[in-house]
Order: sequence, then structure tokens, then C-alpha cells
Amino acid sequence: MDLPLKKLEITSGHHFNLKDFDTSSGEKLPVPEELKKLLAEDITAISKLQNRLYAENRQALLIIMQGMDAAGKDSAIKHIMTGVNPQGVDVVSFKHPSDEELDHDYLWRHYIKLPAHGKITIFNRSHYENVLITRVHPNLITAEKLPGIRGPRDIRPQFWQTRFRQINDFERTVTENGTTILKLFFHLSRKEQRKRFLERIENPEKHWKFSSADLKERGFWKEYHHAYEAAIKHTSTKRAPWFIIPSDDKWYAHLLIGKIIFRALQKMNPAYPALDQQEELRITRAKKILDKGTG
Repeated sequence: MDLPLKKLEITSGHHFNLKDFDTSSGEKLPVPEELKKLLAEDITAISKLQNRLYAENRQALLIIMQGMDAAGKDSAIKHIMTGVNPQGVDVVSFKHPSDEELDHDYLWRHYIKLPAHGKITIFNRSHYENVLITRVHPNLITAEKLPGIRGPRDIRPQFWQTRFRQINDFERTVTENGTTILKLFFHLSRKEQRKRFLERIENPEKHWKFSSADLKERGFWKEYHHAYEAAIKHTSTKRAPWFIIPSDDKWYAHLLIGKIIFRALQKMNPAYPALDQQEELRITRAKKILDKGTG
């Protein structure tokens, strides 16, 4: 199945417009069983590459997932990372910052959660919340105790341009030190979000997923889309590209994400560490001892 990964990859935001991207595949999809089978093949390939990444212990992969409520981030993590060695994967969900986190700059809590060498880390929401929810609700900025900003009226347009520059600088530093960054925007339609909210309300087993706050934020749909568009437009780079994932069909979204992760790891080309001559001799001796049954 041909996947339009190049069309979904944004490495420069000069001409970016979110309206140019569909929230669905735009074509008839194979049955879910076939999509699951294709995804399983990529998961197997990802697992093999992840083992090499973990053994090599020199590179890392950071996957950033952003999207509106009910866009499918949790589901994607659950299905795509199944079968991958849990020792080599961390998932970090960023909630409202704590008092300690607010006593540092907004990037601090994200910097300390970056993947170690050999690991894959998924940010379920990320530092981008600082140009998304804070842009929709600028009163949240006052909690950061920034000099010269005592209220929303003190926030000028240049403030957001400065943040975009800071994020780009942060991501450049991270990538220059051996971490590959993939940024995934789960592009969900308002209609599909409504459907998923209703499913959560009508199914008792999904009640825990629903929050009245989600419904409140739905009222800021246009504002969030404007904020996402601005963020993607100003932070899309070759070193840390955005991918616009049509998310109305979850299994199609999972297939796209699996392929994106697989190709990123393939490009990183991690390798098992080479053994020096002395270590090879030790292994040969150990084999002989074990073969004789004397060890």
C-alpha cells in the first residue's frame, strides 16, 4: 500500500496552511484487518531496529505527539509500541506544570525527560503546549513569572516569535547531539471528535476518558487550529520535521506513524557494537567451556 509520507512531511513552513491537509485518507482503505497486518510488519521491523539502537547506545529517537483531545495519541502509542522492548522506550505525558517546574524556564521539564542514548522517548504532548494552550489561554503565561509580564495584556505578538525561535534552538541542540526528532500532528476533524466524545459518554468503560474540560476546550476549536498552524509554520525544519497525520481513521493513522518511525530508524542505521579482538577471544573460550559442559 502506497503511503503519501512525503506529502505529509513539513520541513519548511513558508507556505504551510492546515486547510490544505485532509483529516482522512481521501480514498477507500483496506479493511481494518489488512491495515493491522501491514502495521504488524512495520512493528516487527521497528523492534529489530530498536534492539540495535539500544545495543549501539549512541543515538536516540524523540517522537513528539500533538493533537486535539480524542485525536488518538494514546491509542497510537498503545498499538504501535506493542512488541517493542519496553526497556528501550519511555512515554512521557506532560500535564499542568508543577510549582517546581514553574520555577524554571518552560523548556526545563522537557529537557530532563529527553531520551538517553539508545532509547526511544515519546512525548505525549510536549514543549509545544507552551505555544498552543498558552496562546489560546494567555492568562496561563502569568504563572511562569516572567519579567515584564503580569497579565495577558503584556503579551505582544513578538513574544510568540521569540518562543518559536527558542523551540527551534532547543531542537537544533538536541539533534546536533545525536537525537532524531519526529513531530506528529494528529489532524482530526471536529465531526470525528464529536463522535469520539459521544462514544466515551455512552460507553461506561470509557467514562474515565471523558472530561468536561475537554468539552470546554472544544469551544476554542478555531483558536487551537490557528495556534497549531502558527506553531507548525514556524517550527518545521529539515532537522525536526512535522508530519500531518490524517487521524479520522485510527488504523490508517497508526499505519502512517508506524511507517514514519520505521523509516526514521532505518535512516539512523544503528549498528550492534563491534567487539575488539580480546572480547572475541573471551567469547570463543566461553563457548568451548559451555559446549563441554564444564562451565
